[in-house]
Amino acid sequence: MAVASDVKTKPATRVAAGGTNWIVPAKVAVFLGGLYPLARIVLLGFTGGLGANPIEFITRSTGLWTLVFLCITLAVTPVRRLTGLNALLRFRRMLGLFAFFYVVLHFTTYVWFDKWFDVFAMLKDIVKRPFILVGFSAFVLLIPLAVTSPKAMVRKLGRRWQTLHKLIYPIAVLAILHFWWMKAGKHDLILPKIYGSIVVVLLAWRVIVWLRSRMMQASSG
Repeated sequence: MAVASDVKTKPATRVAAGGTNWIVPAKVAVFLGGLYPLARIVLLGFTGGLGANPIEFITRSTGLWTLVFLCITLAVTPVRRLTGLNALLRFRRMLGLFAFFYVVLHFTTYVWFDKWFDVFAMLKDIVKRPFILVGFSAFVLLIPLAVTSPKAMVRKLGRRWQTLHKLIYPIAVLAILHFWWMKAGKHDLILPKIYGSIVVVLLAWRVIVWLRSRMMQASSG
C-alpha cells in the first residue's frame, strides 16, 4: 500500500510542478505588455506622431493607461475566484506597479513639462479645474501601496498589509471621477462611462461576495 501510494503521488507532484511552468513566460509577456504604452510614446515621439500638442498627448495617454492597469489589477481576484486559477495572484503586484509607474509618468508630465514646477500655476489650475485635485489625491494614495508592495513589507505589515491595500478601491473611484470630470469639459464621456462601468462591476462583485460571506457566517452561527 505504501509503495502504491508513493507511485501515485509522484506523478501528481510532477503534474503540479509542470502546471506552473507557464508562469515565468507569462510574467515576461505581461511585463513586456506593460511596457508597450511607454514604447509607443517613445516611438511616436521619434517619428513625430505625438500630434500638435505632445505634452497633452503624453498626459492623456499615461493617465488612461494608469486607469487600464488599475482595472486589470482589480479584475485579478474576481477572475481568480471564478476560474480557480490561484496563480493569477502572482501577477497582481506587477500589474499594480505598472499602474503606479504610469501615474508617476502622468503626474511628472503635468508638473514638469506642462507647468515647469510653477506652484502658483498649478494652484490656479486646481481652483479652475478641480479634477486635478481629485487625480492628485488618487496619486498620493497609490504611493503607500507601491512602497509596501515588496514581499518584505508584506511580511512586516502582516494583516495590516491587506487593510492598507484596500485603498485600491477609493483610488479606483477617484481615478474614474478624475477622468469623468476631465472629459465632461469636452462633452466626451464615452470612455469614462466604459471604465466607470468596469470599476462599478468589479467593486459591486466584491460587495456581493462580502455580503454573502456575512450571511453565511450569520446562518452558521
